[in-house]
Amino acid sequence: MRPSPKLVAALYPFGVGAMAVNLFFASLIGSWLGWPVLTPSQSAAGGLVIGLPATYAFACHIVRLMEKADTE
Repeated sequence: MRPSPKLVAALYPFGVGAMAVNLFFASLIGSWLGWPVLTPSQSAAGGLVIGLPATYAFACHIVRLMEKADTE
Protein backbone atom coordinates (compact mmCIF):
# COMPACT_ATOMS: atom_id res chain seq x y z
CA MET A 1 0.00 0.00 0.00
CA ARG A 2 1.22 3.48 -0.87
CA PRO A 3 1.29 6.24 1.73
CA SER A 4 -1.19 9.07 1.37
CA PRO A 5 0.11 12.41 0.10
CA LYS A 6 -1.02 14.00 3.37
CA LEU A 7 1.25 11.67 5.37
CA VAL A 8 4.21 12.36 3.10
CA ALA A 9 3.55 16.12 3.25
CA ALA A 10 3.33 16.03 7.05
CA LEU A 11 6.61 14.13 7.39
CA TYR A 12 8.51 16.04 4.67
CA PRO A 13 9.79 18.93 6.87
CA PHE A 14 11.24 16.41 9.33
CA GLY A 15 12.81 14.42 6.50
CA VAL A 16 14.37 17.54 5.02
CA GLY A 17 15.85 18.54 8.36
CA ALA A 18 17.21 15.07 9.05
CA MET A 19 18.75 14.76 5.59
CA ALA A 20 20.30 18.23 5.79
CA VAL A 21 21.94 17.43 9.13
CA ASN A 22 23.12 14.03 7.86
CA LEU A 23 24.51 15.59 4.69
CA PHE A 24 26.37 18.26 6.66
CA PHE A 25 27.93 15.73 9.04
CA ALA A 26 28.78 13.43 6.14
CA SER A 27 30.64 16.31 4.52
CA LEU A 28 32.56 16.84 7.76
CA ILE A 29 33.60 13.18 7.72
CA GLY A 30 34.48 13.56 4.04
CA SER A 31 36.83 16.39 4.95
CA TRP A 32 39.12 13.76 6.44
CA LEU A 33 39.56 12.52 2.88
CA GLY A 34 40.23 16.00 1.55
CA TRP A 35 36.72 16.64 0.24
CA PRO A 36 35.20 20.09 0.76
CA VAL A 37 32.93 20.77 3.71
CA LEU A 38 29.42 21.87 2.71
CA THR A 39 28.05 25.12 4.05
CA PRO A 40 24.83 24.92 6.06
CA SER A 41 22.88 26.46 3.17
CA GLN A 42 24.30 23.90 0.74
CA SER A 43 23.35 21.15 3.17
CA ALA A 44 19.83 22.57 3.49
CA ALA A 45 19.46 22.67 -0.30
CA GLY A 46 20.67 19.09 -0.52
CA GLY A 47 18.23 18.13 2.22
CA LEU A 48 15.37 19.53 0.14
CA VAL A 49 16.37 17.22 -2.70
CA ILE A 50 17.18 13.99 -0.89
CA GLY A 51 14.53 14.57 1.78
CA LEU A 52 11.67 13.56 -0.53
CA PRO A 53 12.76 9.97 -1.27
CA ALA A 54 13.78 9.49 2.36
CA THR A 55 10.43 10.81 3.56
CA TYR A 56 8.57 8.58 1.11
CA ALA A 57 10.48 5.52 2.33
CA PHE A 58 9.74 6.40 5.96
CA ALA A 59 6.05 7.00 5.16
CA CYS A 60 5.90 3.53 3.56
CA HIS A 61 7.36 2.12 6.76
CA ILE A 62 4.74 3.95 8.84
CA VAL A 63 1.94 2.60 6.61
CA ARG A 64 3.27 -0.95 7.06
CA LEU A 65 3.31 -0.46 10.82
CA MET A 66 -0.27 0.87 10.77
CA GLU A 67 -1.42 -2.11 8.71
CA LYS A 68 0.30 -4.50 11.10
CA ALA A 69 -1.36 -2.79 14.06
CA ASP A 70 -4.78 -3.08 12.38
CA THR A 71 -4.41 -6.84 11.86
CA GLU A 72 -3.41 -7.58 15.44
